[in-house]
Amino acid sequence: MKQLLSSKPVLWFLFLFNLVVAAAAPFVVEGAQGIMTAVGMGVVSLGAGVSLLRNGGQGVAAQ
Repeated sequence: MKQLLSSKPVLWFLFLFNLVVAAAAPFVVEGAQGIMTAVGMGVVSLGAGVSLLRNGGQGVAAQ
């Protein structure tokens, strides 16, 4: 499972999808729930982005 989640296509999907959801959540969901959804999805997006940068273009993260 770790190899699947560390693959480059999955990381790109997590990064882009969660970034879009984080940007749209405050406009779609009202109030504190929208803000917290945006924060949570933003954290996941940042984590995937950092993992993409840390791998340096490798397909699977080093163990």
